[in-house]
Amino acid sequence: MRGGGLAVDAISTINSGPSRSGFMAVQKSRLEEITIAAAPALFVLLWSTGFIGAKFGLPYAEPLTFLYVRFLAVLVVVVLFAWITRAPVPDRAGIFHNVVTGLLVQGVYLGGVFISLHRGMPAGISALIVGLQPLLTSTIANGLLGERVTVRQWTGLVLGLIGLVLVVQDRIGTGEATVFALGMSVAALIGITIGTLYQKQYAGKVDLRSSMVVQYATAALFCGIGAALFETGVIQWTGEFIFAVVWLVFVLSCGAIFLLLFMIRRSAATRVASLFYLVPPVTALMAWGMFGERLTPLALVGMAICVAGVFLVNWNTAPKTA
Repeated sequence: MRGGGLAVDAISTINSGPSRSGFMAVQKSRLEEITIAAAPALFVLLWSTGFIGAKFGLPYAEPLTFLYVRFLAVLVVVVLFAWITRAPVPDRAGIFHNVVTGLLVQGVYLGGVFISLHRGMPAGISALIVGLQPLLTSTIANGLLGERVTVRQWTGLVLGLIGLVLVVQDRIGTGEATVFALGMSVAALIGITIGTLYQKQYAGKVDLRSSMVVQYATAALFCGIGAALFETGVIQWTGEFIFAVVWLVFVLSCGAIFLLLFMIRRSAATRVASLFYLVPPVTALMAWGMFGERLTPLALVGMAICVAGVFLVNWNTAPKTA
């Protein structure tokens, strides 16, 4: 009897081991699927709050000085996180590729946007210029990365651009920006476009925790040097400025950027870039709700067209693993 019991126990143990392991694998797979599905909407929501930081912070610090403080603060956070979770140290090639990505996505893009706003660029025109990113990304990705952009996706990209113009049309012409401010907006567009493609092509193999450390260290150095050379470095430590820094550090730099890098690794560059069409409409809705900014019926139509365009780009297309 005892021998039979041992046999039954042994069989039970053998069966329960793989079953439990298989259950854990299924749960992990489901969690990953949920994360992938939720990432785009969460990214758009978080990224769209970036105007809050500019609105509350720029009156109290010059743009590169503001960004330098932001990047130093977020660098402390990501370094601690990487150390606690024992993130692997990337090799020289991985460090180099993430330095380039950080310079483009963090330094050039955010630096260009903040400087252009500080120099008088109307928000509507700046949003329209940077909003050209999906079309520019798709064109380059089609030619250099070999990503096939279908007719349906091109239709969606054009629709998204039309919708974007309708959203910001009532804000265009509210002020006259300098040629320098316009150039900074164009530089921001080029930075985020090339940075997204470069990250997809070269920097995707480095652990995300390590990537963020290298990229933010690069951005902090870039903005610090720029602030030292071209700005006074004066900061008014008001409640609004501190709120802006905290918000940008945790919501934008830790949350939205992590989601952006996550999606770039798992999706085609065209699909990820198309999400940027949704940022100005969502931002306009937030500004309407929080600050009472006017939202015209034409802008609402533009928002609907933007959503339709992004749907066409992403519809029935399975994510690709880098």
